Amino acid sequence: MNYYSLNKNAANVDFREATIKGQAPDKGLYFPEYIPTVAADIIKNIGKYSKEELALEIMLPYVGNTITKTDLQKIVTETINFPFPLVQVQENICSLELFHGPTLAFKDVGARFMSRCLGYFSTQQQNKVTVLVATSGDTGGAVANGFLGVDGVEVVILYPSGKVSPVQELQLTTCGQNIKALEVKGSFDDCQAMVKDAFMDADLNDHLTLTSANSINVARWLPQQLYYFFAYQQWIKENEAAPVISVPSGNFGNICAGLLAHVSGLPVDHFIAACNVNDAVPEYLRTGNYLSKKAVPTISNAMDVGSPSNFIRVMELFQNSYQTISEKITGYTVSDEITKQTIAAVYQHHNYLLDPHGAVAFYALADYLNTHPGKKGMILETAHPVKFPDTVEEIIGKSIEIPESVKPLFQLEKKSVLIEPTFSDLKNWLLNR
Repeated sequence: MNYYSLNKNAANVDFREATIKGQAPDKGLYFPEYIPTVAADIIKNIGKYSKEELALEIMLPYVGNTITKTDLQKIVTETINFPFPLVQVQENICSLELFHGPTLAFKDVGARFMSRCLGYFSTQQQNKVTVLVATSGDTGGAVANGFLGVDGVEVVILYPSGKVSPVQELQLTTCGQNIKALEVKGSFDDCQAMVKDAFMDADLNDHLTLTSANSINVARWLPQQLYYFFAYQQWIKENEAAPVISVPSGNFGNICAGLLAHVSGLPVDHFIAACNVNDAVPEYLRTGNYLSKKAVPTISNAMDVGSPSNFIRVMELFQNSYQTISEKITGYTVSDEITKQTIAAVYQHHNYLLDPHGAVAFYALADYLNTHPGKKGMILETAHPVKFPDTVEEIIGKSIEIPESVKPLFQLEKKSVLIEPTFSDLKNWLLNR
């Protein structure tokens, strides 16, 4: 399997090079040269496969011969060694809980897979790899945890000051060792732009081997397919028809991975791109016109993305056909007020506690199902509510029980470097630290 740049002005590369580079030299995102088809027999008998067997089958074509089958089996087994339960919330809506990993967020899957791939590749080269990543919330903690202590890899995380939750901030600023946190006086879009500029700076790349751990990196993006297959394994036990899947969407890596799984053969009735007021993509789905916007802060902060990087991959997946895309995906714009009302109502009526991102997805799915009777669906609950305590506790009027895995964080000291939202500040820090 080779990967080409979506800007179509760079040489094709294999999975190893795409992972190490992160982004193509022409500033394009890498995309697989073909979409593998999952055997119909596997889909038909999906319940007979273990998670580990299924994960290996799905990831093998994308990795090609850059990792041995034995080593890839080890990597995927370590990546998914926690539960992915599909929980019934109400009669026609389930929640796929993706917060049972080490940092209580769906990004644990991509971060763990990528870290292990980079660790494998680092033994084949002399230079240390510097992973540069921007985060709007959960990516930072997942990447920090996934890469902590990995030989030959240093991680630099950029996050917007004052715009991540306390737990999120502790998860990405307290690791130490090979993990460094840069607190940027700006937005997530500023952080993401700085990271992109770093990859394109010749001087910086002469001194450092840079790669990205954002979902622009194929090793972060592609393994997110896995939990869609795990969800279907559970779904098909109780349902004959394929599900509608509502995905909280910010940078669009998650829903794009789900769409990739669907194109590969996974049965899905319809996708919902559930966004907060940062709704460049829902507006495109409504009108056919795409315009990036300045990010607006919301209570579902991980989705505060005005210019989602991965939407170009969605476009490529469907040959840039607005008609095809709009038939596959319905976009929703959900305000903070509706998000709060949804958290309260679902907790009161179903005794199920949503985080703000899951609440956006739940509202969108419920609304869609109201106008499509007879259909059923699932939301992706992407983070544990404890990561947003001020918001959630105010809504439900009580404290959230803190998971045991989180409690030690509150005894640790935050360590970050405050920088301006400019590439020059980032470059100076990287070269002179």
